[in-house]
Amino acid sequence: MITIQGKGVSTGVAAGPLYFYQRASGTLRRFEVEDREAEFARFKAAQAKAIEQLGVLAEKARAEAGDEAAMLFETHQMMCEDLDYEEAIEGFIKESGLNAEAAVTDAGAFQAEAFAAMEDDYFKARAADVKDISGRIVGILMGVVQGGIDSDVPVILASDDLAPSETVQLDKSKILGFVTSGGSGSSHTAILARTMGIPAIIGVGDQLKPEYQGRDVIVDGGTGSVIIDADDDTRARLMQKRAEILKRQELLNQLKGQPNVSKDGQEIRVYCNIGNPEDVHAVLENDGGGIGLFRSEFLYLNCDDYPSEDYQFEAYKKVLSDMGGKEVVIRTLDIGADKMIGYFNLPHEENPALGNRALRICLSRPEIFRTQLRALYRASAYGRLSIMFPMVASVWEVREAKKMCEQVKKELRAEGIPYSDEVDVGIMIETPAAAVISDRLAKEVDFFSIGTNDLTQYTTAIDRQNNDLGRFFNAHHPAVLRLIKMACDNAHKAGIWCGICGELGADLELTELFLSIGLDELSVSPRAVLPLRQKVREAQVRNVREKLLADLMSDENTI
Repeated sequence: MITIQGKGVSTGVAAGPLYFYQRASGTLRRFEVEDREAEFARFKAAQAKAIEQLGVLAEKARAEAGDEAAMLFETHQMMCEDLDYEEAIEGFIKESGLNAEAAVTDAGAFQAEAFAAMEDDYFKARAADVKDISGRIVGILMGVVQGGIDSDVPVILASDDLAPSETVQLDKSKILGFVTSGGSGSSHTAILARTMGIPAIIGVGDQLKPEYQGRDVIVDGGTGSVIIDADDDTRARLMQKRAEILKRQELLNQLKGQPNVSKDGQEIRVYCNIGNPEDVHAVLENDGGGIGLFRSEFLYLNCDDYPSEDYQFEAYKKVLSDMGGKEVVIRTLDIGADKMIGYFNLPHEENPALGNRALRICLSRPEIFRTQLRALYRASAYGRLSIMFPMVASVWEVREAKKMCEQVKKELRAEGIPYSDEVDVGIMIETPAAAVISDRLAKEVDFFSIGTNDLTQYTTAIDRQNNDLGRFFNAHHPAVLRLIKMACDNAHKAGIWCGICGELGADLELTELFLSIGLDELSVSPRAVLPLRQKVREAQVRNVREKLLADLMSDENTI
């Protein structure tokens, strides 16, 4: 038995085979083949597999975002079988003797160049499609695993850490838990695990070795322990713990349908954070009161080119429709920093967390922002939508973004396209600047939602992705908590609501303080809804409010 210790960032116990995430690796090789017929057969097998993969993606897209979203993958299927494309590849292999990988690359580049040279915008856009299908076929030929997992059974997934673009591609049905050598409590792997309600352990360093692949593993997200080839007593103990956790969850299920009201009558809304339309099921299953944060950038991360207005519209429409009139707060595009997307062609920055990201990109590239806003307002006709701008630091940024909203609404009216006139517009408070001038910002918007992950990072000058800072990182830092109170107080003075959509919202050690501050809403991962509801219902805020607020503002506070 081998025991590895890390840091648990999502609770629960899971058991299964250990599987290392498979990334694309290797350099494209060029060489002359001897058996040209066999090499062409290699291409045909890869082509068939690519068509099969695209079919699966089309059905997934149709289920999540409708027919328009599925059409992209169905178009790629047809392009994979295009006769001119296939004949070009066949010529490179059979006439020139090129290996299949090089033949597909060259044929794809030639055809993409031909499309790009056309005057018609539709055909110009096909250049990116040809590059995409060629890349997919070459990846299959080189043994690249799509989505990083090639297993017939669910696994405990191990990795250094996963980028946002990688978490989007994962087959969630194949994952029982996560173990990463790096990462942090606010990494995208940790956030995904909490959304899925599965255990996750970070920071195990180099203790995970490649030879452990396939071995039986038990992970305990509560203690941060990874047990490889557990002995009978250890397995029995952990399986008993797993059964107790499941039993507690069954008891929590009895809270479904109950109000989020403290013993002395203080009410708070409990909403959910999601990353894609398929997460709505988890929101409804866990009785979330609404969606307080839909991270729309994951739609962009899931595409190989800028998602069209119709593609986004179908996704937003599905979420709003499925939520059946409950409020849905959609955050506008938030890329940059740790969420990079290749086709945006953003320049390298020495400090991307402080660079061109989120609303800054949207205001600098209004054509991208306008497409998203049109999709959002069109979708607003199908539910209760609120729009939220991230990474605000100045009043002028908010006014500029609101001006674009008005322009989009004017366009839609002129085109006779329906939209709701009751869309609230809010901002995230995630920079110290926004918190400090929250009195001014509150006059510009309908609500605040505090992004505690970035607010903590920027206030304490600690990289949220760096797990090595250890004791220097304090999620309960009084400076952060004071900024939360400042923003909430200023929101209420202006007559608007204020909530939290960052990870601190689910921290049960702070629930009574948040109630004392007077926050109106907490938005958390779906699996955190019922534990948070239980904590709220057990609280007697009146008895602790004065002490908690006095402690928060005290000079001797060392929280």
